[in-house]
Amino acid sequence: MATENAFAELGLASDATGSEVKAAWRRLVSQWHPDRNDNADAVAKMQRINQAFEEIRRAGLLRAASGGVDEDETPKHEPASGRQRRPISRKVKLTLEEAAMGCIKVMRGKVTEPCSTCAGAGHRVLGGNCAHCGGSGAIPKRSFFGWPAGVTECEACLGGGIARQLCPACEGAGKTAARSYKVNVRIPSGVRHGDLLHVGGGHSHKNLPPADLEIRVEVAPHAFFQLDDDGTIRCEIPVDGFAWIANRPIQVPTVAGPQALQLQRDRLSYRLDGQGFPIERRGSRGDQWITVLPIFPDTLSTDQEILLDQLLATSAQAPDARLRNWNRGMRAWERGLSGRSR
Repeated sequence: MATENAFAELGLASDATGSEVKAAWRRLVSQWHPDRNDNADAVAKMQRINQAFEEIRRAGLLRAASGGVDEDETPKHEPASGRQRRPISRKVKLTLEEAAMGCIKVMRGKVTEPCSTCAGAGHRVLGGNCAHCGGSGAIPKRSFFGWPAGVTECEACLGGGIARQLCPACEGAGKTAARSYKVNVRIPSGVRHGDLLHVGGGHSHKNLPPADLEIRVEVAPHAFFQLDDDGTIRCEIPVDGFAWIANRPIQVPTVAGPQALQLQRDRLSYRLDGQGFPIERRGSRGDQWITVLPIFPDTLSTDQEILLDQLLATSAQAPDARLRNWNRGMRAWERGLSGRSR
């Protein structure tokens, strides 16, 4: 029975609350119960009424008056076997390297499935009066002193007064025991934080998930890299100031692993073509920009002072043309000051 037909069978609109559904069901059960109605169609009508109630209940549509789900009727199982299963929602945490280059993640979990014997209901309707409440749907309450204190809904028949029997296969749980699954998920290169990946499921193999997986990607912040929207990766690297002066090579990090970079003492920024993040999923990669920060010691050792003096001495013997021009200009400027002071 389709859900919309189930509401119609109970004489309700499709947006009826859980209380309205249960009230309509009890009213119709009271009217069409075969023990109270000798109409030839009573048995068939009772079957349709109970089928409609179970359809609404299994679909999770017993809404409370506030618009939420009626807690007493919240289904504790997936839709019955044979229906389209809801996907299993999971999250996967990736490093920026894994997101950029792609990887394989092993997803493990446990799922429960609706009992095939009772189609997830946990019971079957027997017909006839409930033995616990005698068909009234209510159980008298007693006070501490044994005095009558009103009535409460019969838990055995959910207030309907119709006899029910717990499903022997699932013992009333409406679902099977939890089953473990394991699946290797291939993460494509270029996924971003918040992306949703779909992995087909519904396999009968015992180690695979019984339904599709919807996997939400979470990319962790990186200690070195800053990712731009266009796929550019930026990285600031402190380097030995003397190595920078000496044009020495260093190792720099990229999402594909360490890479050699030749320092140049006249440059602080370097572009690594195609070493950034994929611009599109499985597409070409952007560039990576390296900014070096030359680090010099706050206090020079005696050996360093001696070596620097030696370097200065060699520079004085054959100064750069820029230094010669500057020194020549400074001397002329000083002579000009001396002439004005006389």
